[in-house]
Amino acid sequence: MSSVGADPSGYAQVDEPTLAYVWHSVSGEPIADELLDWPPDVFALTNVILGRSEAFRFALPPNVGWPPPRYGSWSAAVVDAGRQWSAWADGRRGAIPDLVQQEWNVCKKAASSPLDGVATGSDWRLCEALLTLHAVADEACAGLGVALDTADGDACAYRACGRELLARTGTLARVSPRFMRVLPKVCTPPTGRAAFSRYACVQGPGLEARWHKIPARHSGVDITSEYATLLLLPWPMQVLASDFRPVDGSVQRLEKDPFGFFEFAPAERLDLDLLDRVLVAARQEVNNVDVVLLPEAAIDETEIDALESLLHTHGAISLVAGTRQHSPQPGRLPGNWIHMSFNPRLEKGAGTSQAAGPPWFHMRQHKHHRWSFDRSQIMQYHLGGVLHPDVQWWEAIEVPRLGVEFIEVAELTLVSLVCEDLAQNDDVAAVMRSVGPTVVLTALLDGPQLSSRWAARYASVLADDPGSAVLTLTSIGMAQRSRPHGHDATPVIALWKDPRGAVREIALEGGAQAVVLSVAMSRATRRSADGRWPVDNGTACYDVAIHQVHAASSGSGFQPSAAVPSAAPLLNVEDLTVLTAWAEGVAEVLAHSPAKAVALLAEALPAARWRGSFGLAEPSAQLRQAIEMMRQQVLENADQDGVPSFDALLSACQQAKPDDNQLDGLVRQVLRAMLEERRTRQPSTRRPAVPG
Repeated sequence: MSSVGADPSGYAQVDEPTLAYVWHSVSGEPIADELLDWPPDVFALTNVILGRSEAFRFALPPNVGWPPPRYGSWSAAVVDAGRQWSAWADGRRGAIPDLVQQEWNVCKKAASSPLDGVATGSDWRLCEALLTLHAVADEACAGLGVALDTADGDACAYRACGRELLARTGTLARVSPRFMRVLPKVCTPPTGRAAFSRYACVQGPGLEARWHKIPARHSGVDITSEYATLLLLPWPMQVLASDFRPVDGSVQRLEKDPFGFFEFAPAERLDLDLLDRVLVAARQEVNNVDVVLLPEAAIDETEIDALESLLHTHGAISLVAGTRQHSPQPGRLPGNWIHMSFNPRLEKGAGTSQAAGPPWFHMRQHKHHRWSFDRSQIMQYHLGGVLHPDVQWWEAIEVPRLGVEFIEVAELTLVSLVCEDLAQNDDVAAVMRSVGPTVVLTALLDGPQLSSRWAARYASVLADDPGSAVLTLTSIGMAQRSRPHGHDATPVIALWKDPRGAVREIALEGGAQAVVLSVAMSRATRRSADGRWPVDNGTACYDVAIHQVHAASSGSGFQPSAAVPSAAPLLNVEDLTVLTAWAEGVAEVLAHSPAKAVALLAEALPAARWRGSFGLAEPSAQLRQAIEMMRQQVLENADQDGVPSFDALLSACQQAKPDDNQLDGLVRQVLRAMLEERRTRQPSTRRPAVPG
């Protein structure tokens, strides 16, 4: 290994920080040529050095000398070098791009130089090299996390490997996530804070990040496949004061600040018969319901199986539900989380089904900050009969380590948050601003979602920076309990804010039990403040329609007793994400360079050498079987020269095969989703979508 300062003992004896010292202190690694083998590693290195030295400011206009005048077009040069570097990393054949090598030589030579030379700009050539290498590495990260319509056939295996690495470790880099994480960047701020990258970002070690890819979308390749219908269920419909219960023996009678703990345990159970009739009415209005959302603590964890079974009957593809838990054992506090799950049919608008399906894919976003009732809130919600106003009441829930679940679905990247997590200035907020998910769903147990209240302020912040759309949802029962002195109750149960529009308050009309919100997708611009030209390859989400839902007079005939108890799904969520990563690679390579498909599939198989070099374990037995099924299906749709065909494989995946076993059917559905998504992403067919 060719490295600078590789002896860790040397890092403890420095008069002032050097580039090598700063990088080693953050990553535990030396500055070595091997970093060039994987562009996200170099992105991490340059991001750390430029961030610590505050040298990103030198790329802001109108800084004299930036971009470097020796380039005819610096922006075009770094974009082209990023593509070449990705292609080189795919097979590591030939020479690394000249621009990458020459800027790396400058950085490596200066590894033992003081950081102050970068911070002050006195070593301007080093500043140029770091900023240029950072931009090139960022371009080489394009498509590693979120797939792009601009993908080509030169680096499909490289991108698929990166997506598997992200799914299994929570980072795109080879540096241990115990030190740092490199995550995809989804949105760049449309206004406000300058962003110096558009495809990747760096986060410290204090937060667990997990990235999932769920291949659930509307079938087809036209614009009607790029929308979603969300059923907002503001339940419980009634919240009683007695639903807030002091925890026995929890009040501490301190002289100045007495405090105690409460639990939210509503007497009202989830009314599956009413929900059945609500779903019937909602589907009459909009044909199909894609996602069902419930507020914070709306359901008990024991109700999940029956709820998913009902949603399967109505063809819903996803559930996002605030979930409460009874104390799991004496001496343990209960949990409060958002339950996120996906129907294994993996197809929006697939229609109703009376047959029980396989278990759903489950994910969980924990709540990280306890709710606290002070005197003013106790008066606002009229809870003084059960919670004494002179006591500070804290929510009795377990507080886990900080973590964020990113879920990529079709062209959207979603994050779900619980109540106070939206407002806290912590590591979760930092990673949200850096990654910029397309949509942030926030489940609340709160008052009305008025544009004048706290949730609207924080939603507007995220809409401005990083450019996310935000939906908040609370219980109508809780909204009606909120009656501050001199104010009447208001039925505004939800709020929508996206970068292109004003805050929209969503009220529940009298006699209605739910609201259907329809959203559509369109192109969004990615910007970088370092001088690169903007590109229109991002995705924005905006609201297009709202419908009030009044329960139908009769239901579908669903019987709660028919709910199937939980069992293991065909694949766990991580394995499904890895399978989808390689299916996405298949779609990319068949769209641009089908002759390379066999080589790409070889990298997906067990015993592929890249996994060992990255420190990854071999795929599980079930995933190995699924990957082999995928390989066979691709090869079965090859021409006489053994080259698979995009159209032939898509046609085969679209045809029903009643004799398929469940895993084979799942593999075909994943392939179909990724092929249709790739076809839809093609610039010639990509236009703003409106629900049909």
